[in-house]
Amino acid sequence: AQQLEESGGGSVQVGGSLRLSCRASESIYSRQCLGWFRQGVGKQREGVATIRTTTGSTWEAYSVKGRFTISRDNAKNTVYLHMNSLTPGDTATYYCAAAQWPRCTVEDFNYWGQGTQVTVSP
Repeated sequence: AQQLEESGGGSVQVGGSLRLSCRASESIYSRQCLGWFRQGVGKQREGVATIRTTTGSTWEAYSVKGRFTISRDNAKNTVYLHMNSLTPGDTATYYCAAAQWPRCTVEDFNYWGQGTQVTVSP
């Protein structure tokens, strides 16, 4: 079955770090572009980071650049979001998603995981 399984969310204090993981089924991972999005309460969903699993090419949103890093492990069909220097503004539900091959911009994502909550407290 096609699926995305997120894990690694939780609560952390300002300045802390978390690593989110997203394991994809083979059919989803074969789309070759996965990413992370987030949606805070009362906010629109926004793209956080994307990665082309073949080349490792990445994109990060300006709001997280220098703090968050996306990476992948092709042997495990898994992508990660390494989050450092977290602030309360990063509090949101984080979703793993896959883009429609062969595209890989934030507008091209059309398959979503269930989401994992990240809460950053002062």
